[in-house]
Amino acid sequence: MKLNLLFAALALSGSLAAQDIDLELYRTGFEAPTDIAFDPDGRMYIVEQGGYIRLMADNDGDDDPDLNTFLNISGLVDTESNEGGLLGLAFHPDYETNGYFYLNYTNTSGNTVIARYSVSSSENQADAGSASIVLTVDQPYANHNGGCLKFGPDGYLYIGMGDGGSGGDPQNRAQNINTLLGKMLRIDVDNGMPYSSPAGNPYLGVAGADEIWAIGLRNPWKFSFNRINGELWIADVGQEVREEINSAAQGAAGLNYGWRCYEGLAEYDMSECSGITGFTQPVAQYTHNGTGGCSITGGYVYTGSEFPLLLGKYVFADFCNNRIGVLDSSNTITWSTTFGGNNFTTFGESPDGDLYVAGRTSGTVYKIIDASAAGRESFAGGSFAVYPNPAADLVFVELNDIDNPVAMSILDIRGKVVLEQDLAPGESRIDTASLGTGMYLMRLESSGMVKHHKLVVK
Repeated sequence: MKLNLLFAALALSGSLAAQDIDLELYRTGFEAPTDIAFDPDGRMYIVEQGGYIRLMADNDGDDDPDLNTFLNISGLVDTESNEGGLLGLAFHPDYETNGYFYLNYTNTSGNTVIARYSVSSSENQADAGSASIVLTVDQPYANHNGGCLKFGPDGYLYIGMGDGGSGGDPQNRAQNINTLLGKMLRIDVDNGMPYSSPAGNPYLGVAGADEIWAIGLRNPWKFSFNRINGELWIADVGQEVREEINSAAQGAAGLNYGWRCYEGLAEYDMSECSGITGFTQPVAQYTHNGTGGCSITGGYVYTGSEFPLLLGKYVFADFCNNRIGVLDSSNTITWSTTFGGNNFTTFGESPDGDLYVAGRTSGTVYKIIDASAAGRESFAGGSFAVYPNPAADLVFVELNDIDNPVAMSILDIRGKVVLEQDLAPGESRIDTASLGTGMYLMRLESSGMVKHHKLVVK
């Protein structure tokens, strides 16, 4: 009877199909982080709005950021505007060979600057004197600067530009194909001086600015590429009511994401939209009133291997509600619990697909984990994780900081032991191919302590 009650309690403890987002502290002590980037070696760089780039040289969280200043351009950036400063960092695909990386910042005049820098003879230090200005865009107002830049799967540099600011895009710049404001740009930094516009850009050689890739954006505060299929994901900050998520297949040029004609899926200002057709609607939106949000922070589609239930889902955040959002394949958004005091401003993706998020107010970088998928629980002075769950032919148990031997057994719903195995520290592989589809109970025992964990075999 007791075993049956335990099974019932575990069955009611949560959905097996949903993730449970949690944050794992990585490093704190940063000043207004605006970007997280990784070089090809997997080393993490934290961009600070005031003009500093901090390098986590050993990438294990033990370094003091003050001792790892990769670059300081604080004298070049706008420190007066809430939305200005050093906003984005992207490493050239051939960084290991050419040492180039690119910055997106607003200068002391408030204008957007795209600049190329080089690493110095020390891999831990940039050459501050190597700056080469690639592009400057005049900004009519202090807000809506965009700020994100990334190399796409095609090797070209993409730049997200806001509509120039104020409110409501008063000059309708996002729909004006002769200005770079309110657009996604695509340039070739490997050909031309200082760049060229690659073939395939929709306005190349015809009316409109050659650099434009897509139009109709208000303030794309972070975009990313799915590293598996090349999809472009754009989080576009809304005006007063809605935040939106846009997605486009790799190579989809000339899209119009709708602003200022539309805010999300709703009409906003149609006064100059007559004759414009072919708007690309967001794949998802959420309202301020419905969520307590006010400003979306774009993230990434999860492509890592550690958390199977997150695979293929778009992970993002909102600056105001301090929550992490997850968009699934049906374009349904689920929200995490509230992580107060953070005001999330940026995400980062490691070469292995791990995701990180940073809070402006907290100055803290976290690793995003799926507590439900990993099954992380305290046990025997350490912790353990079970994944994937549901499982098919294999399941893994990871023991962390558990020094004593651990005996594992799997019981069916009648309480019969159907599989036993001794587990070693670290990751142990368990063959579950012989188990039928259904719910099981995993029992872990070490030094007189016992822990039960729900396991589903599909």
